[in-house]
Amino acid sequence: MFTIGDFARHGQVSVRMLRHYDALGLLRPARTDPYTGYRFYTADQLSRLNRVIALKELGFSLQEVGRLLAEDVAPAELRGMLRLRQAQLAQEAAAARARLARVGARLHVIESEGHMSTQDIVVKTLPAVRAAGLTAVAASFDPAAITPVVGPLFDEVCRLLDAAGIRPQGPGIAHYVQQGDEEGPVEVHALFPVGADVPAASGLRAFTLPAVTRAATLVHHGSMDTVLASEQLVGRWLETENARPAGLTREVYLECAGEPATWVTELQLPLAE
Repeated sequence: MFTIGDFARHGQVSVRMLRHYDALGLLRPARTDPYTGYRFYTADQLSRLNRVIALKELGFSLQEVGRLLAEDVAPAELRGMLRLRQAQLAQEAAAARARLARVGARLHVIESEGHMSTQDIVVKTLPAVRAAGLTAVAASFDPAAITPVVGPLFDEVCRLLDAAGIRPQGPGIAHYVQQGDEEGPVEVHALFPVGADVPAASGLRAFTLPAVTRAATLVHHGSMDTVLASEQLVGRWLETENARPAGLTREVYLECAGEPATWVTELQLPLAE
């Protein structure tokens, strides 16, 4: 038998928690010394402890845990419940990370105020680009909708290019096309310039990005999580120059190896004539 301290260490819970479970009738000691009151547990009781902890982690109250244990939930059913809860927690963690990224982006914008100049914006002509890539649809142009789409899409394009033996002739380009009104879905095109025809068997599509007579361009340094400051700078420039956009901003990933803080991306916003 184990003392309560040893059993707590094996079960990775506190002695205080074991005493609490005892008081609630969830996990009684195998034996309690009638003279000293010391509690003793057996190795077999670890199984019940694991169920108590698992059900508690699923979000059940301790009273509900007691009822479920009395019903003797089958291991297969318990595993299914745990896997479902695991998936829910993963989704919650991903949502929390996304919120932190958005908060970080806003903080970066605030910290950048007064430190970025519209003089960094260059108006230039963009040549037509022959490219290979894939297309997906995001619910909107909001970063929360775009980010989960564009990353996996580029991963798949890179995989297909490598499998087909196609060598890109330039950096990747994210090209966005608004469908319907400004709040509608957005086509996301993940592209790489190529110098030859795209084989149909490659699974990739052939694209031709049309030339743009005038585009406001700005080089963004750092993670795309912080691109909001650069995008807002372009917005200020548009107002100052009394210019109007003719589509959504393209992203040309000039340098995207290594840590995100070292990335270099050119933002290209087509301008109306």
